[in-house]
Amino acid sequence: MIQRREFIRRSAFAAVLTGMGLDLSASPVNSLNLNVGACDWSIGQSSNPAGLALAKKIGLDGLQVNLGNIENKLHLRDPKIQNQYLEQSKSLGIPISSLAIGELNSFPYKSDPQTEAWVSESIDVAQAMNLPVILLAFFNKNDLRGDSQGKKEVIRRLKAVAPKAEKAGVILGIESYLSAAEHLEILDAVGSSAVKIYYDFRNSADAGHPIYEEIPLLAKEHFCEIHIKENGKLLRDGDLDWPRIGELLAKSDYKGSGWMQIEWSTPEGAEIVSAYQDNLTFVTKKINQQ
Repeated sequence: MIQRREFIRRSAFAAVLTGMGLDLSASPVNSLNLNVGACDWSIGQSSNPAGLALAKKIGLDGLQVNLGNIENKLHLRDPKIQNQYLEQSKSLGIPISSLAIGELNSFPYKSDPQTEAWVSESIDVAQAMNLPVILLAFFNKNDLRGDSQGKKEVIRRLKAVAPKAEKAGVILGIESYLSAAEHLEILDAVGSSAVKIYYDFRNSADAGHPIYEEIPLLAKEHFCEIHIKENGKLLRDGDLDWPRIGELLAKSDYKGSGWMQIEWSTPEGAEIVSAYQDNLTFVTKKINQQ
């Protein structure tokens, strides 16, 4: 595991090489060949089994699903709802790729007592549905930036639940606006192979982090899964250098869960299916390079 001190050392070394005029991404790389899915909430089907049919219509390889919301009592914890998803998945031939707990943005894992049970029970769900990754969202009310006490509590909670995740073979992925070094502080403090980074390039860039430096330093060991997005724009119309991102991931020998998920890349007023088909074509040709 790369600790924070080692990350800083490697970052400094990379900066020296760049200053010498050496292009760290110039050498030939293999294609990523990851499965391409989407988040059910970003195609208008949050925690709804009908999202699987829409994923098939778009042409996606699979779908990342939300555990649920407070109104439906995070209903994917119910075995009957799990079976609905699994039956629909089998019937359509569209895999469920991973799980997410989006409600943590409104009911913070860093402070709300009930969320400890949510995360623990989500491991049971992931194990029952054979899902390798659970995305833990740290935005809005759950944002960890500048919150040292919140980080300490998250570390305490993750240390308590990590052995269960390890035993179940499930990864808990932290998605946040934190820097690579801050993420590593949490991972090092928890000290579990079952806790990794769920990396979102757009979020990290918007937070001011050097994503093109973070990818080669962290991707292989610490990214469990990735989001591909340009908020409110088609991927091809955004300002991130997606071909470079794909090359850096491939050169890093990134595998993760074997999936990348397209999220929030529909322009205002655009039809979801056509927008996501456009995004899927872009991902396949420019990022995944299949």
